[in-house]
Parts: sequence; structure tokens; C-alpha cells
Amino acid sequence: MSSNTKANGYEQLLHRHSANPILSAADWPYPVHTVFNAGATRLRDGTTLLLCRVEDRRGLSHLCAARSANGVDGWVVDAEPTLWPDPEHYPEELWGIEDPRITYVEELGRYVVAYTAFTRGGPGVALALTEDFRTFERYGLIMQPDDKDAALLPRRIDGNFALVHRPMTDSGAHIWISFSPDLRNWGSHKLLLPARKGGWWDANKVGLSPPLIETSRGWLMLYHGVRHNASGALYRIGVALFALDKPEHCLLRGDSWIFGPEASYECEGDVGNVVFPCGFTLGADQDTLHLYYGAADSSVALATGSVRELLHWLDGHGLA
Repeated sequence: MSSNTKANGYEQLLHRHSANPILSAADWPYPVHTVFNAGATRLRDGTTLLLCRVEDRRGLSHLCAARSANGVDGWVVDAEPTLWPDPEHYPEELWGIEDPRITYVEELGRYVVAYTAFTRGGPGVALALTEDFRTFERYGLIMQPDDKDAALLPRRIDGNFALVHRPMTDSGAHIWISFSPDLRNWGSHKLLLPARKGGWWDANKVGLSPPLIETSRGWLMLYHGVRHNASGALYRIGVALFALDKPEHCLLRGDSWIFGPEASYECEGDVGNVVFPCGFTLGADQDTLHLYYGAADSSVALATGSVRELLHWLDGHGLA
């Protein structure tokens, strides 16, 4: 039996870190209720930055950065919120901002943060650009409600920026991709990954987890599927692969989930039975994956894995 195989026979591709949960409200320098769903990036000096969703006791969320030399512990948290909602100038942020995904875009020399802006009309997709996570240029709402779970690709496709996002439609919640010449005007919308139907683990509702990972074989997507049962909703993680130059073309989609709530901090919290990644970093070998995820909407946890092993698993468990 390989080190990645559990006793009941399925492969364990993502491994929970022994330090989990790595961040919680107790680590914050100001009063907060919960900390979860963090976007992630590695800064130029090698520091890992997590841009965390922080919910206050009103129930409204803002974003706050935590930095660590090793991406596991020794976190230094900003003394005050890093990115506040600004409903006076951006009314779509009236009820908070949530679930950031971070993409560094070489062409721009800046990090692009895609986040959910929550207002009376529902959740929509907004963008903010930054060089240092100290000051931000807000682009405002770019995808109207009901839309969320968005991230930008790190480079243009056929001359256009590409955004992966998850609108809600009458047919369910599916993952789409849209294109723009300037990050402000979006079109050429294409269905990227539909939710399956029937009894599948990812039937009816799916959404992007962290930003897509560019590999030599294609864009690797980790996504969440939601299964509704008698006790509520169960959030688990799956994997798919898309063509590099035509990302709307799905090459392989895993037939089963690869990571789901098992640990107590994933099963018990404000919203139990949820693992919800929003960010990742890669090691110097460009293979070692550090996946940062929200656990039960109450804390931030870390799982490690291998991009190479995820691709190998897809070869054996993927459906074209």
C-alpha cells in the first residue's frame, strides 16, 4: 500500500497539516468573530501572504492580511483591516466583502484580487489591484449578482484577460469563463464546468476554489461541489484539467471528490462540514502544493499535496 493510500483503498492526495487550524479569531489583534476563506500568494521576498475573510460580530466581512516566513506559523497579522468595504463609493459592498482569490499578473506588475461584494441585490464579483497589499485600486463590480467564486488567470488568452467565476442560473450553479481586453469590460462568456445532475457528489452546484494552476499539461482546477442532504450542505473538493490555450475546453474531470471534511475543525463550526479553499502557493520545485482553506467557516487550515500526483490521479480517474 502506497503512502498515499488509506486502509479503505482510496488515494489521499491532500494531507492536513499537523498545525491545523493555522489561523483563527484568537490570532487577531482586534476583535473579530471568525477568520476563514483566505486568498494566498507568495511575495517577492518569499513571504506567504494570506488575505483572510474576517467576519465581525455584526455578521459583515472584510479582508485582512496575515504574513508568515514559512506559510505555516509565526503569522504577523495587520493591526487593522487591510481592505474595508467602502459602500459610500462602492454601494455593492454594503453588506461586506468576502472570499478573495489572488493572482499575480506579470504584465501588470500587480496582484489582482477578485472578491465577492455583498449587497441588497446579492453577491457579485469585484476586483482590486495592488502592488503591496497596503494600497488598492478598486475596479468595482465587474460581474453582477448573483455571481461569486472568481479568480483571474495570470496571463492573457488570445489577447484578452480571462476570469473564472460562478454565476447562479435557473439551471443551477456552474463555473463559467469570461474575457476582457481591459479588466473592466467583459464578454465572450463560456460555460467552463457544469454541475453534474442526479446523485453525484458535485450535482447542481459547483464553484471555483483557488485560482487555476498552470501546468505543462493544462490549467489544473480545484473546485468545490456541494451536496445537499438531510442535515444541510456538504462541501468537498474535486479536480479537473483544461486546455492551456482554450481553457473552456475540459480535458479531464475527476469522477470523485479528493478532499472532504473529516477533522473536527472542518465538521464543527459556524457552518459545519465545509472545506473551502481560496488560495494556494507552490514550492520552489513548482510541484509541492500548499492549499489554504476555510474550515467550517470558522478558521483557516492548510493541506499539502503534489501537482504531479493530482495530474497522475486524473489520468486514472478522469472523464473526458
